[in-house]
Amino acid sequence: MNKQLLERAAELARRGESFVFAVVVRREPYSSSQQGDAAIITADGSYHGWLGGNCTRPQVLREAAQALVDGKPRLIALSPEPEAQVRAGVTPLPMTCHSGGTVDIFLEPVLAAPRLVVFGVSPVARAVAQLGKAMGYLVDVVDPDGDAAHAAALPGADRVFVDLAAAELRSGAPIASAVVASMGEHDEDAVAAALAMRPAYLGVVASRKRFAVLRQTLLDRGVSAHALDAIKSPAGLDLGGRQPEEVALSILAEIVQLKHARPADQPAPVTAVAAATAPTTAIDPVCHMTVTIATARHVGTWDGRTWYFCNPRCKDKFLADPGRYLEPPSAGAAR
Repeated sequence: MNKQLLERAAELARRGESFVFAVVVRREPYSSSQQGDAAIITADGSYHGWLGGNCTRPQVLREAAQALVDGKPRLIALSPEPEAQVRAGVTPLPMTCHSGGTVDIFLEPVLAAPRLVVFGVSPVARAVAQLGKAMGYLVDVVDPDGDAAHAAALPGADRVFVDLAAAELRSGAPIASAVVASMGEHDEDAVAAALAMRPAYLGVVASRKRFAVLRQTLLDRGVSAHALDAIKSPAGLDLGGRQPEEVALSILAEIVQLKHARPADQPAPVTAVAAATAPTTAIDPVCHMTVTIATARHVGTWDGRTWYFCNPRCKDKFLADPGRYLEPPSAGAAR
């Protein structure tokens, strides 16, 4: 395997960036790729390596993007005759390379650890850092009154910062969660710094009375009420615990709850319902690929309907024997 590719993967992991590692695990002539060929696809769609000709790239990029969203590995079979590649655990996809070969590619998402930033070194802050580390977070601890020697005293921390405005603190992977547990030391500055990081969750360990004072101070500084209203304080679910480890557990539980929350079911807006009546995609009745109607290049008519195909081979096969592909009836037609 390409050494440079492995070095790139290691560098992406070091920087906390998610990516997909793709490797050719099987091929049938005449494919330009070879077994063992590999590539890395990053979250921005950058493509490094070799998996075959350009005709393989669109499908690989699309599947890689989906893998980064759902976090699931997948095995795809790219073939000019995808219906012949139906196998357990394999997703057959059409490929129109002139070589006409088939290639199986395994895509493995490598997801960056979510970041947790903890402000303060109070007993609760230390417990949050340790529990967060045990749960797989990349933990940054910010202690404006500390120094580099604090790292040894904070076993849960991957990095320790003494500057609230440190550039390294703001770079890298997005911050999933931030917890201010400075317990009265630099609270206002810590909350302001945390808000600037735009975390998905921001909790402040403070009494309601203390947070009300803190909130007013930040309002006077010009921080918006909308941003302050999104802060969870007192941080954590009400589990009844009072010990630092129990409070830390309640905070991480609240973070997990937010991560897996589902929006309440709401009726779709009238405009959305109206728009849904006009289909924008169709299913190729041969290979079952989704085809965008507006940009479809391969279209045929049969039995008074318009049918959309991903490539000319599928179109020719269908029009030659429609009945073969309409059992059960296909959803690929548009009136």
